[in-house]
Amino acid sequence: MSRTTSSASSVASKSNEEEAQPASNGVVRDEEAAIPQGEKQLQAGEENRYLVKFKENDPTNPRDWKFAYKVWITIQLGFLALAASTASSIIGPAGNTIAEYASVSREVSVLSVSLYILGFGFGPLCWAPISEIWGRRWSILPAFFILGLFSIGTAVSKNAASIFLTRFFAGLFGSAPVSNVSAALGDIWDPKVRGSAINFYGIMVVGGPTIGPVIGSALLVNPSLGWRWTEYITAIWVFATFALTVFCLPEVYSPVILKWKAQAMRKETGNDAYFHPHEQMKLDANSILTKHLSRPLRMLFTEPMVTCIAFYASFVYGILYLTIEVFPIVFEENRGFAPVVGSLPFLGLLVGIILFGTTINLANEPRYRRISLAAKGRPVPEARLPPMIAGSLIFPTGLFWFGWTAGPEYHWAIPTVAAMFIGGGFNLIFQQCINFLIDTYGLYAASAVSANTFLRSLMAAGLPLAAQPMFHNLGVGPASSILGAVAVAAIPAPLIFWRYGLALRKRSKFAPVLED
Repeated sequence: MSRTTSSASSVASKSNEEEAQPASNGVVRDEEAAIPQGEKQLQAGEENRYLVKFKENDPTNPRDWKFAYKVWITIQLGFLALAASTASSIIGPAGNTIAEYASVSREVSVLSVSLYILGFGFGPLCWAPISEIWGRRWSILPAFFILGLFSIGTAVSKNAASIFLTRFFAGLFGSAPVSNVSAALGDIWDPKVRGSAINFYGIMVVGGPTIGPVIGSALLVNPSLGWRWTEYITAIWVFATFALTVFCLPEVYSPVILKWKAQAMRKETGNDAYFHPHEQMKLDANSILTKHLSRPLRMLFTEPMVTCIAFYASFVYGILYLTIEVFPIVFEENRGFAPVVGSLPFLGLLVGIILFGTTINLANEPRYRRISLAAKGRPVPEARLPPMIAGSLIFPTGLFWFGWTAGPEYHWAIPTVAAMFIGGGFNLIFQQCINFLIDTYGLYAASAVSANTFLRSLMAAGLPLAAQPMFHNLGVGPASSILGAVAVAAIPAPLIFWRYGLALRKRSKFAPVLED
């Protein structure tokens, strides 16, 4: 991407840090929303340095780019997230084949999926600080390219150890777009309309695992292809997306753009007084330990809202990956369907994710904007909860429905429709959990979301390992009922936050609550 060097308004300041600025109403916004605007003049006698900022309607400000261009960027970011998330499940249908080839048990072969998801948990610890220092492109695109290389590594593997190891590192690098795309969307979209963009991103992230098994099954049954082509296709997809985005995706992180602008202005004018604080930011072990490791873990264990929301989001996320192992039991083993036909009910999950998630989540956006404006533009986390409450009812309904109509005596369409309820309930819960954490914790939202990402990856890595013994030994109905009972027990969670959320935020050390 070419670095923009057009003139910008500059201001004088002796501040060496600009992580966030108060909004016009006095509320400190989250990091993504903290884009410097306007001008301020130094008082007499202060250091004569010129802090480069965006001017009003600045063409170099990502928030001021044309709507169509921002949509194009959003589509590219969605493609990155879709490719990485699809790679997590595309190898799932090959479990039996891999078990036979690598001489391991069927349960052990599930590690080809679980270790990829485990990499999702550890990856953000690397990509988040890189994103904050060098920008979104450097934190996403190189790692995304390496995902393609490790996918090839899996495809040419000769034993179980190499398959599992390359899958873990594929997930580690594949987590870069999944974890950083939401921040990139925050860089270009105003908070009032960000919900629609995040909804699109959410569909890409959670839709990928539902289409992966369908693609994988089609490759597996083709005698000219086989299980290795699940990874070759992944690599081709990744490299094609990389080729598009490396030329078309601009840098969107404002501090990096302003750093470039300051460097260009010094070169153009010969005046070394032009600067931006981001030029002084360095990646060091201390910031990684305190900001990206210890703080998320501390919030996970000391903040009741983070703990509860993270466990709830992690549970439903784990169920999504559990279906990768459960659907073949229901539709292939019990009903005798061929692999491709037996994978088609995954599309029921996708339809539910799109249908319920899009309609209910987007329907809540105008309501949220009205409540936020009434609160002087401040984020109102409790206004995010109605879709989550709806999802908390839809999700267990789908689990019970699926479990007790999964038998071959029932028409295949009945549990497939139940899968729509599982997918729709999942999307409503999962997306609003993320939105709730971002609205609640402001500047510490990245740490809260990191805690959620880490826990959900552990849960999603572990549950598929338990699927085979659990559903074979207990039966599909009882096993689904146990999971449904857990989902029912979690129904009060959003209602409690609806009633006591403000009080909990006032007691928090990390959640900013300003009194009128």
